[in-house]
Amino acid sequence: MKILFWGTPDFSVPSLRALSAEGYEIVGVVTQPDRPAGRGRRLRPSSVKKVALDQDFPVFTPELPSGEAFLEEIGQLGPDISVVVAYGHILRPEVLDLPPMGSINVHASLLPELRGAAPINWAIARGLSETGVTIMRMAAGMDSGAIICQVAEPILEDETASELTVRLSGIGAVALVEALALISEGATDEQEQDHTAATFAPKVSRHVARISWTRPAHEVSAHVRAMDAVPGAWTKLGDAPVKLFRPAVWGEARVRALGREFLEDNVRPTIPGDSDGGLVIRATVSDGVVVRCASGAVAFSEAQPPGRKRMPVSDWINGRGVNAGQRLV
Repeated sequence: MKILFWGTPDFSVPSLRALSAEGYEIVGVVTQPDRPAGRGRRLRPSSVKKVALDQDFPVFTPELPSGEAFLEEIGQLGPDISVVVAYGHILRPEVLDLPPMGSINVHASLLPELRGAAPINWAIARGLSETGVTIMRMAAGMDSGAIICQVAEPILEDETASELTVRLSGIGAVALVEALALISEGATDEQEQDHTAATFAPKVSRHVARISWTRPAHEVSAHVRAMDAVPGAWTKLGDAPVKLFRPAVWGEARVRALGREFLEDNVRPTIPGDSDGGLVIRATVSDGVVVRCASGAVAFSEAQPPGRKRMPVSDWINGRGVNAGQRLV
């Protein structure tokens, strides 16, 4: 079976490696063009491009995967099927239908739940206890094609989007190989999705990633874990934006118990027992930076102040970057 592979980020790499290891003929790899990254804004190839070049696969990096010239170019490769894993563009029907066996996709949710660009982020942000991977037949419409197979997977307690992405990328690679075996044998039982049950997972942006301290602590914690590591959940200390990571929820009882100690430090004239969202009620090496929410509080163990790398909050505290009594907004 000749495969035309489409993918861009780290999530795509295990699938590409798995196909190669299984002996499939990779006739070409389509990925996003090199993009500026880092402080120097130097052009950086995608994760998939690096692997493809290492394995001597033909690489294609169109700005848009469309047009007669591009269709002719990939058509000359003679693929039997296209495999799409987090490529980053919606493909037109003429591209999907070009291979005789069509196109399939590895999607990181249990479709029809969480269609869209950021299913892993939103699975955590919405407090789901389970997600998974779907191998689906691609068709016109966003993530709306028939389901070839699915693998359910629990979301672990305190798991971040970065950690869950690594797990699901490996699970997706295994499921992809199994799906291709079924397709080659003509043994698939493809099921149409229930479109009335669809939910959506739009792309996360810096605007979306901002922390709202008017939410309960468990929701703030889920939001921060969902935005890890990119784009990173952030807030402001004064006029300076700061990203926060590795949250731990403090219950309301524990927050109120802190009140007397908080008063003895003469940091604030009232006990932080009301919904004083955004107030830093503790900043110590042992407990981290503890921030009041609508109910309860969240303790953070890592931070990224402006112009700095991600660091333990102990470094931030010792550098006098944050103190109890300050407010995050």
